[in-house]
Amino acid sequence: MKDYPAIPHATAAPDRIFESGHLWLLEKVDGEPFRFQVRSSGLLRFGDRNRWYDDPNAVPQPYQHAVSHVRANLERSALRDAVDDSESLVFFGEAMHRQRIDYDWDRMPSFLGFDVWNDDTDRFYPPDTVEQIYERLGLYPVNAFERERRARDFDLESYTVPQSHWYDGPAEGVIVRDKRGTRAKILHPTSDDLEDPVQEVATAAQLVERYATDERIAGVAATLEARDGAVTLEALHERVLEAIGREANHQLYRADGAVDMDAFRSALWDALRRWMDGQ
Repeated sequence: MKDYPAIPHATAAPDRIFESGHLWLLEKVDGEPFRFQVRSSGLLRFGDRNRWYDDPNAVPQPYQHAVSHVRANLERSALRDAVDDSESLVFFGEAMHRQRIDYDWDRMPSFLGFDVWNDDTDRFYPPDTVEQIYERLGLYPVNAFERERRARDFDLESYTVPQSHWYDGPAEGVIVRDKRGTRAKILHPTSDDLEDPVQEVATAAQLVERYATDERIAGVAATLEARDGAVTLEALHERVLEAIGREANHQLYRADGAVDMDAFRSALWDALRRWMDGQ
């Protein structure tokens, strides 16, 4: 099983990437490594950078929003039509929840794909094919700043990392790819200055009050109603919890376990019941 591809800094990358061919310049996003595979049975298998989870329910809670997103949006029929053996493919991407950059979480998908590995050919697909695969499967590929730029026209020393597609600020960096599989990364000059978000001391009730806003609840409810035709308290609780977990990942899933998640879920349940009673 292929591991996550190592990406050297552009100054340490093989010279050939800038000598010939054409380059794709992709936004380097500030998420966490996340991958999945479609088993021959049709069941999904998920993994982070270091391990696979045969049971989707065993995936750590901070990644569950990405699990739900892939499950809900993956067009399995399109995958079956495209390949004979879906289990030969591994889909690599990022689970997009709060790290150092505070993205526009209402727009940012839970999963952004950037690579597809084929065990049968023992290689990654080229970037143009990767983009087409994810779009065909109903998932979002990492956005491209530029496609098919002539490598010889690319000047590393004068290149400026663009603004992010996902918030009002600079991208964390750029991933440079060619169709031979060579990769390099260019980091924004301020990327080393980014700091982890502050973990404030707050109770479960205070966090619910802060993050379970009427606007957020109404937005999630509208999405559920459009998809399912009705909104149940159980579905609303699950989806709002995922939405809050993405934005407040640094608060809810602290390494010190300071937040009582059972208390948070209970307080959120009460807040959602009050919201539904008021509709």
